[in-house]
Amino acid sequence: MTDLELQVFTQVKAIIANEEQVLGRRDILMPLKKAIIAEGDIRNIVDIVGSDPALAAHLLWRSNTALNAGSLLAKSRTLKDALIRLGQVNVYRYAFTFYLKERLDELPQPYKKLVSGYWDLTENIATSAVDSLVELKIAGVDADEVHTLALFSVFGQIVSLTAFAYLNAESEQSLPISLIKSLIDNNQKSLTLDALEGLDLDKDLRQEFMIAHNLRQTHEVNSPGLVLRKVLAKQGLLLSALS
Repeated sequence: MTDLELQVFTQVKAIIANEEQVLGRRDILMPLKKAIIAEGDIRNIVDIVGSDPALAAHLLWRSNTALNAGSLLAKSRTLKDALIRLGQVNVYRYAFTFYLKERLDELPQPYKKLVSGYWDLTENIATSAVDSLVELKIAGVDADEVHTLALFSVFGQIVSLTAFAYLNAESEQSLPISLIKSLIDNNQKSLTLDALEGLDLDKDLRQEFMIAHNLRQTHEVNSPGLVLRKVLAKQGLLLSALS
């Protein structure tokens, strides 16, 4: 790395480990996380989520996403139904990605356009992963867990671009896009793993992410990561290529 690349890389790594800078609005997410960790009463979680109507509507929509892929479960009609059906871990993952997307929509150009492309890719991967689960007829894997895991498929690229946007805004001299692209392409694995660790996402997600990207192996046939790995491999997105 050049001196400039090393300086930028170091600063970016510091930003992606800072949840406040990455997510911005955390007034709902933090109490939600604490309630889930404490295995709180579902009514408390409903109250926390319900205090943000946009998040509540999003989780109600997400709770029915996997249903469109062949599930025989009845659609969630109320927020409480949706949260119970999703399970607490998936509720937090969906809430996290909701507020992350909200933050991404505030980015200046050209970063907003670049990140939007990655976000669209993520949503497509998540849909393909659930469709693949249905086609494979693996009954022991939760569709929502596959879907929430897939929403983090290119997490490193999304968070890194977000960090570059904030860094560029604070810099006296504009950082060239070529420098940013080079740093992400050459340090994708390191940046991704730092982001997953620094933002304190749940252990199961981190483990299954590693399996999905062929960075860890498993003999568990019902691993959501193995389902996602097939989709990522087809699209050439694995952090560690299949041998």
